[in-house]
Amino acid sequence: MDLAGKKALVFGGTSGIGLSAVEMLRDGGAEVVAVSRDPSKAGDISGVSLVACDVRDQAALSELFAAHAPFDILINAATGGSRAAGPFLQMDLAAYQGSFDKLWGYTNVVRLGAEHLSEQGAIVLVSGAPARKAKPGQAALASVGGAVEQFVRAVAPELAPRRINVVSPGVIDTPMFGPDADARAKMLGGATKNNLIPRAGTPAEVARGILFMIENDFVTGTTIDVDGGWLLGG
Repeated sequence: MDLAGKKALVFGGTSGIGLSAVEMLRDGGAEVVAVSRDPSKAGDISGVSLVACDVRDQAALSELFAAHAPFDILINAATGGSRAAGPFLQMDLAAYQGSFDKLWGYTNVVRLGAEHLSEQGAIVLVSGAPARKAKPGQAALASVGGAVEQFVRAVAPELAPRRINVVSPGVIDTPMFGPDADARAKMLGGATKNNLIPRAGTPAEVARGILFMIENDFVTGTTIDVDGGWLLGG
């Protein structure tokens, strides 16, 4: 796919990985709509339309898709809400269930957005390395990520010739880890010390994986890892 002249909708597109993808799509010549619950987080992104929408709100999503149809690229990097962490046997089950808002947001976007996607269009979702190698305290993250990846494999044949893929990041240095630079560096360093590449990734490095999935017309129903060697580390 040549990005020039294409139209892209990016959910979770006003911070972190989604924002990096928005900027790369724009710089590649695409018309980009960045969607999030709070578009003001993005600041001033020149040449990009900002729209407020919650991926859990099916009625609002339907209106948004109809207003911006047709489009060629659909990306969802939105978290959907809070995510539970910590030992499963001490975990609040409501918090565990709430972590699946990410999955429901993804399925809403694909189900309601696919009918407006061009025949040669592409969808990319974002899971996470714990989907296939969970560490203690990551039961919720692993469950949701695994569900996202299996969902993509299941629906890819139904969507063809439109394509759908997943990018699976490892530990990425994004605003979700808080504003305290020292505390953030300590936490990220500890989380990645056993990776083959012992550092946190950047949003741009993951966004490059997203762009690969969009531009390569020979890839569908699969997952690409951008994880610094998380799956092979200790």
